[in-house]
Amino acid sequence: MFEAAKDRLDKFREMDKGLGRYAEGLSRFLWPWRERWLLLVVGALAILDFTSTYVLLELTKKNDVYESGLIAIWALDRGGFTFLLLVDILAAVVLSLAAYAARYLYSKHGFKDYGRAAFVFLLIPYIIIAALAIVNNIILLLC
Repeated sequence: MFEAAKDRLDKFREMDKGLGRYAEGLSRFLWPWRERWLLLVVGALAILDFTSTYVLLELTKKNDVYESGLIAIWALDRGGFTFLLLVDILAAVVLSLAAYAARYLYSKHGFKDYGRAAFVFLLIPYIIIAALAIVNNIILLLC
């Protein structure tokens, strides 16, 4: 039974040799730099998102602004800004670990090109959403 599964995996690996380079090429188009820099950006954006949210909600004392993210609302209700910071960091760490796990599993089974693609494709959406949240907070601060 395991021999048949191994044979099928070898067959898929052989069929896939040409397609993996396209996935890796797309990931390099989206993120041409080293993968560890992507992790640094994720961490920096998590901290900047928290900081801009804290400044906007706590320090400016504007009455017409509020947190609209469901997880952030829950975290603020449960433990305030300290808990929100922990939740933001935990979210970034869990997403980064999932990206590492996907890359490792693809690479371990002979699909290295897909490993990098999965790593990038899992983290880029977080970067986009966090960057938009930060820009939104800055715009609200300036208004």
